Amino acid sequence: MPFAEKVREIIRQVPRGKISTYGTIAALAGSPRSALFVGQILRRSGGDLPWWRIVGKDGFITISNIEVPAELQVELLKSEGVKIKKTKTLYQADYPAYRWQPTDNFGKITPVRG
Repeated sequence: MPFAEKVREIIRQVPRGKISTYGTIAALAGSPRSALFVGQILRRSGGDLPWWRIVGKDGFITISNIEVPAELQVELLKSEGVKIKKTKTLYQADYPAYRWQPTDNFGKITPVRG
């Protein structure tokens, strides 16, 4: 399965009220150094993925797109119950409290194979 398909499959699994990072999604898809590519996949998704549930490292809202402002991502996350705070220049989700990461019965990350 191509990397982009794996990324889409993983992002679709992030449940309402949970968040994950670009880096975590990349690692689960088998390419831990491809966080930027995850962002590109989301930008090109046409809205068919829950893109707002994917945040930057430590929960920062890193989106910088005139068509889709950070405030929209903040509102979508808040509507799912995710707590967000505003720093001087960025918004930050409470990553430890809302972190999603699929695990198997032994607590290890379960990457998508394909």
